[in-house]
Amino acid sequence: MSVVPVEADEMQPQGKYDRLLAAAKQVPAAVTLVVHPCDEASLRGVCEAAAGGIIKPVLVGPAGKIREVAAKHSFDISQFEIVDASHSEAAAAKAVELIHEAKGELLMKGSLHTDELMRSVTAKSTGLRTNRRISHVFVIGVPGYAQTLFITDAAINIFPDLECKVDIVQNAIDLWQGIGFGTPRVAILSAVETVTSKIPSTIEAAALCKMADRGQITGALLDGPLAFDNAIDPEAARIKGIKSAVAGQAQILVVPDLEAGNMLAKNLTFMAKADSAGIVLGARVPIILTSRADSLRGRMASCAVAVLYADARRRSSSVAAA
Repeated sequence: MSVVPVEADEMQPQGKYDRLLAAAKQVPAAVTLVVHPCDEASLRGVCEAAAGGIIKPVLVGPAGKIREVAAKHSFDISQFEIVDASHSEAAAAKAVELIHEAKGELLMKGSLHTDELMRSVTAKSTGLRTNRRISHVFVIGVPGYAQTLFITDAAINIFPDLECKVDIVQNAIDLWQGIGFGTPRVAILSAVETVTSKIPSTIEAAALCKMADRGQITGALLDGPLAFDNAIDPEAARIKGIKSAVAGQAQILVVPDLEAGNMLAKNLTFMAKADSAGIVLGARVPIILTSRADSLRGRMASCAVAVLYADARRRSSSVAAA
């Protein structure tokens, strides 16, 4: 089944997310292992995504508690498979085990802490590591800004070095292309747009751009270092005299470190009222990583992004095997 291309440039976040959800409904629903969905928010998101035909949930966690939450909030989970696990860490370990057994295409975080889930995902002998570094992407729809924005990495790698940033950038590019957005414009952010030894992130930004020139990063247009204003605002880029295919119209924002990225993403979400979805990449399967503060719409969009990417990976594997 072919994917209908998703437009990345509608002005309203509702339009951006509606198109993602519509596109996700046109591809096969992905079997999704939901880890410890033991509160109203996580279970509601699962039920809504399943009702929309986006995912086929398998609930992994304490069966009694899951059924109790469902009954309390009148959620119908009678059609969902439940794999019993006594507590949150056991649920994470069991879900990872099921991925190894090819029992699911996606992982989804429920009401457990992120570090509990990621400990099982990143375990050296039993986890889901690949030759890529694991990283996180926020998918942001900002009111009034034409582009869908990816912000990476704002949740996994605290102080990534250059080699780690190569994978962070490539993971985000692969996701952008995989969900049908085309060739992205990637801005490597710093505090300034000139290279200076006083700010190490500017040197790494310049190195990443040269690595893209040499084919060590593929599938996108890169520029950096760029300050946030001249990465997203054409007039700011013009005033600074920056001429590039990325400046003023960036679509993927690569931040210097987790602190900067996390503050940027949450600033847009809570101050600019942006929609926010999140996904973890670089593991054997995509991981839907939601926060307790996420809206139902954000949870649905996270599922949609992951399902579109899972479908792209599925089709790519089929072509490779042919």
